[in-house]
Order: sequence, then structure tokens, then C-alpha cells
Amino acid sequence: MPVPRGELSAAVVNVLRTAPPTRTPLPHPGNADPYGDDLQLALHLCYELHYQSFHAVDSAWEWDPDLLRFRAAIEQPFLDALRGSVAGGSDVQQEFRALLASPADDSGIAGYLLTEGDHEQLREFFVHRSIYHHKEGDPHAWVIPRLRGQEKASLVAVEFDEFGGGRGDRIHAQLYVNLMAAAGLNTEYLHYLDAVPAPMLAIVNMMSLFGLHREHRGALVGHLAAAEITSSPGARRMIAALERLGAAPECLIFYAEHVEADAVHEQVMRHDVVANLLAREPGLTESVVLGIQATNLLEDRFSRHTLDSWRAGHSSLRPSITG
Repeated sequence: MPVPRGELSAAVVNVLRTAPPTRTPLPHPGNADPYGDDLQLALHLCYELHYQSFHAVDSAWEWDPDLLRFRAAIEQPFLDALRGSVAGGSDVQQEFRALLASPADDSGIAGYLLTEGDHEQLREFFVHRSIYHHKEGDPHAWVIPRLRGQEKASLVAVEFDEFGGGRGDRIHAQLYVNLMAAAGLNTEYLHYLDAVPAPMLAIVNMMSLFGLHREHRGALVGHLAAAEITSSPGARRMIAALERLGAAPECLIFYAEHVEADAVHEQVMRHDVVANLLAREPGLTESVVLGIQATNLLEDRFSRHTLDSWRAGHSSLRPSITG
């Protein structure tokens, strides 16, 4: 279990160390920062019960009514913050055009690593991303039973590639394990959870929030479309950065896989998944836009946190044993 970061996460940690049902009242989120470490870790702990969970945690906690009510109480301020931090709207094509437009400069993390970053900062980036890539594709699988027709078939085709096309050694999560090993990092699932701060947790929590609620199926599809559209060019930039820093071949393999696969996936998501979904359910248009904009928002927050830390001369990770 990770080290708590405040009252909310401490309450969840303490509860999960016991046998259900809950015996003490769980706290109300109050004025907790919706993007802060405490609320984001508490959410991550609750969501993780639906994935691999934690060692020695009773599996009955996954559907404990009191814990689910607590999760709902801390989900709401996060969702409200996402909605309040983006413009919203109903022009999906405009959102796609913005994503497809090449940036005038590469001021993101890959650009920094390409021009001035060092090997230790690259390893920090790998640690951050391990929180998602250890479960790559899993949050999006929640939406499959909530789709129909061509949009379901096409999204399953995208997920089939994420899960290695039927080959266990090609599952993207496994390719990331190989990357971590080649970079000299611990490969255990969520080993670095204590080290990863709220900006990265929020990205993964957004996927889980959208995925676990049928009402947000449009937002999850929008998120996945945004991720696939930006993944291939982003992976190309990362390969250039990795080559500059002399990264191991296994690190290059992970990103090379995303250059090839996601160049196809972005077409599938735009034309086969989103277009068919909105033709069938036009009422989900604003939800799709929310998913795209929330993804951009949280990725920008993560990038700013990481780059601000590096440019200030200190680690972007939380103080922790990260070897």
C-alpha cells in the first residue's frame, strides 16, 4: 500500500488494511484540491480495486457500498474541476483539426529531452508513465460493452493491437515492462506509485472515471481518440530523444510500436468509432468534446509540472526510493 498524502488517502489505506465492511466513517472531501495529491491518490486507490488491486487487500472491497459512496463523493469534485477547466462545446471536428495540426515548436517533454534533457530525466519520465503503461489499454476496455455496431467493432480492433494482437509478448504493457528493465528500473506493477505526483495520477484517474461510468462513454471515446491522434507523432519525437540519449533498443521498440500502430488507430478512432458513435447517439457530442479537452488539459498540466521541475534543477518525482 502506498504512503498516504492526506486525510482522504489515509482513510482509504486504513480501510483497505482491514476486512470489509467499513467500521469507521469515511471523510467528506470538503475543500480538498481536486487536482491535489491527497484526493488523486485516494481516487487511484479506489479505482485500482477494479484492476489488479493490492497485495493482501480483501477482494470484497471492490463492491463495498460504503467505499463506493466515498469514491463517488471524491469523484464529483474532480469531474466538476475538469468540466470547469475546459471550454466545452459541440464541435468535434474542430477539436480533431487542432489535434492534427503540427505544433509550431516542440516545447513539450519530448522536445526537452531531445535538446537538453539527461538520462536521469528520461528515467523519471519512464517512472511517471509506468502508472498508466502498466495497464495500457485496460481503462478503455470498460467502454466496449457500452458501444454497438461498427463503433464497437472498430474500437475492439484498436484494443486488439494494444493487447499484442493475440501475442502476450507484444502486449503494450509488456513492451513497457521491457523498456523499464532496459532502463534499469523496477518492473513490478505500480512499484513507483509513491514516487508519482498528482498530475500523472490525474491522467490515469480520468480514464478510470470515464471508463467505469456508462454515462461518460462518450468522454472515454473522446479521450482515446485524442490519445491516438497525438501518439504517433509524439512517439516519433521520443524516438529521436531516445537516440540522442543512447537509450537501449527495448526502449526504442516500445515507441516504434506506437509510431506504426497509432498512425492507423487515429484514422480508425476518428472515422469509424467517433463518427459512427455520434451518428447513432448525437447526444454524446459534448461528452466526446469533454474527453478530448480534458485529456489535453491534464497532459498539459503534467508536462508543465515536469518541465518546471527539471528547469528548476530538481526532480519531478515525489521524494521516494525510486531505484
